[in-house]
Amino acid sequence: MSALKNKPLLKSLSGEKMERPPFWLMRQAGRYLPEYRETRAKAGNFLDLCYNPELAEEVTLQPLRRYGMDAAILFADILLIPHALGQPLAYKEGEGPVLDPIRAATELGRLDLSVIHKTLDPVYETVARLSQSIPKDCTLIGFAGAPWTVATYMVEGRGSKDYANIKQWIYSDPAGFSALIDILVEATIEYLLKQVEAGAEVVQLFDTWAGVLPDDEFRKWSIEPTRRIVEGLRAKHPDLPVIGFPKGVGGNIMAFVKETGVTAVSLDPGTPLDWAAQEVQSLVPVQGNLDPMLLVTGGVAMEKRIATILETLGKGPFIFNLGHGIVPQTPPENVARLSELIRGK
Repeated sequence: MSALKNKPLLKSLSGEKMERPPFWLMRQAGRYLPEYRETRAKAGNFLDLCYNPELAEEVTLQPLRRYGMDAAILFADILLIPHALGQPLAYKEGEGPVLDPIRAATELGRLDLSVIHKTLDPVYETVARLSQSIPKDCTLIGFAGAPWTVATYMVEGRGSKDYANIKQWIYSDPAGFSALIDILVEATIEYLLKQVEAGAEVVQLFDTWAGVLPDDEFRKWSIEPTRRIVEGLRAKHPDLPVIGFPKGVGGNIMAFVKETGVTAVSLDPGTPLDWAAQEVQSLVPVQGNLDPMLLVTGGVAMEKRIATILETLGKGPFIFNLGHGIVPQTPPENVARLSELIRGK
């Protein structure tokens, strides 16, 4: 275990200030890389790629070969849990994920928690393969979507602009919606525990749509489910580092950090750096928060912002990352330049 603790990302998560902060990028394996597009073409479709351990391992390793990140994040998707629970899921070109929506507690019988590992076993095999194939100083990150964010897709049936269906459910039948969240909390704990058993050293919970929750609902549907997941994971792995990412929640991130038990928190691009350094980083290590569109733009604008982030957050325990995932139109050479700047090469 002591050898593992010497990995740069694990040192930062333990609260150590590093001379050079470790870095990785959300969606670092993805469509901006030509080798990813080639591998995905071999798989047939996105879901087949997620469930093919050999190809999922390959796309996870691709950005490490190019850019030398300090962490590999399992290649999978946050919607594998609803798929494994029995909700039909397809990824349609130009539309993204499409699910057969669940919009009432009476429909929860369609979900079967007892069979999820049968579908998810290939994901655990991918983790096990990666635990052997990533560089020895690289940290392996497992992940899942947080229950609120996963539920938004399950209820809306796809990405949404107004979240009308899920908001109507939480207001009109909070007890019924709680039953869905309970299923997702339990499934997420089981899923992440299996990832850890297969070799994941850190896990991240993506609550991408936490910011659409009204202030008075945030604690109930984002903080509390995350707290329960952290508690469930730590019951078996007391020292497991957990990174939370409640995107778009502004000042509510303070309550999230204090009440969930996360080891570290990822910051979106809208989080003020000076405030984060003073208020958030005094509580936990922070991760973030370059705007992904600056990685598309590159040049002086990108380099100046990277320097500012490093200067402001690099004085405490810090992991450099984006404020959300890499977008497909990102030039690979801009990622190479970011790597050079972080690594001082």
